[in-house]
Order: sequence, then C-alpha cells, then structure tokens
Amino acid sequence: MIIQLNPPIPLHVLGKGDGFALAMIDYGQEHNLLWITAIDDTGEIWCAPNPTVRMQKNWSMGRGEPLATRASRNEAAPG
Repeated sequence: MIIQLNPPIPLHVLGKGDGFALAMIDYGQEHNLLWITAIDDTGEIWCAPNPTVRMQKNWSMGRGEPLATRASRNEAAPG
C-alpha cells in the first residue's frame, strides 16, 4: 500500500539529511515502512527504511533534535 502524505512531513534521513516525506509505502508486517523523502540539500528522492528516519525537531511541539540526527549531522560535516 502506498499513502500520499498531504501535507508532506519534515523528516531527517540518517546519512542523507533533512527533507520532506511525500509518501509512505507499507509492504506489510514482515517489512519496514519506506518513507519516500525528497532531500533538501541534494534534491534526491530516497525510499528510506523506517529505522533510518527521524522526525525533525519542532520547538512548538516541544520536540528536540534526536541524538541519532545530531550524530548524522556531525558525520556529514566537512573536516
């Protein structure tokens, strides 16, 4: 089953960066959800498996930046 997300959801894909999930694919109980995500910095579209996806921080919701997201950003930082 594929579900179009309206509006898109701001996510961080570990190792890829911030982006917006446009849709989600659910192949059933034996598989991870796949988040079809457009990455902000590169414009790439990735089908990211659920374990590699994190919500972006949201001050108004009281949600800080997840530790895995912070580590992913540090790995991507030059030098």
